Amino acid sequence: MCKTLVILILLFNGTLVKETMDFTKPVEVQECLMFADDHREAIATYKDDGGAETSGWYLNDGRGTVQGFICE
Repeated sequence: MCKTLVILILLFNGTLVKETMDFTKPVEVQECLMFADDHREAIATYKDDGGAETSGWYLNDGRGTVQGFICE
């Protein structure tokens, strides 16, 4: 069971930020990962210009990129 979703964000200045979201009740790992996917799509846009080094999920607010999730 998971109580928290941690979103790993790499800012363009090189800082790694761990943004946390607490669930109101514990959820299964699969539920957490599905929520993480939905949340990523809400806060970021996937860009693929053909180069592996520049493709990824870019935050809509322009701060950086989503690097992954941790369900705790």
